This record gives sequence, structure tokens and C-alpha cells, in this order.
Amino acid sequence: MKKDIHPEYFLNSKAKCACGAEFEVGSIMKDINVEICSACHPFYTGNEKVIDTAGRVEKFKARMKAKKI
Repeated sequence: MKKDIHPEYFLNSKAKCACGAEFEVGSIMKDINVEICSACHPFYTGNEKVIDTAGRVEKFKARMKAKKI
């Protein structure tokens, strides 16, 4: 590793999520703010969030159901 060209690395950086969860990670930034993390992401929590506009999701599910039968 060359001297004086690498940024300072923090082993105990704080990653803060919009949901309120905090994690300690290694990073070149002292504090990290994120919008989504493993504590609130639907893939990890199993909770599906569907934003339905004008019934599009129901129409899609109905078409898929009709196609399977």
C-alpha cells in the first residue's frame, strides 16, 4: 500500500437508517445515512409493500389468475 494516497478508514462508522436502525460498519465516512436497510427492506422483513394506483395491481393479478386457469 502506498503512503499518503488512501483515505482514512474508520472501523466503527455509524450507518443510520431512516427507520431508526443503527449499525456499525467499516467505511471511509464517519457517519452514513441511508433510506433503507435490512431491518426495514421488504426482502428481509417479509412484509410486502404495494403502492396501488388506480387498481393496476388487482387488474394484473386478475389477468394472471385468468391465464393460469
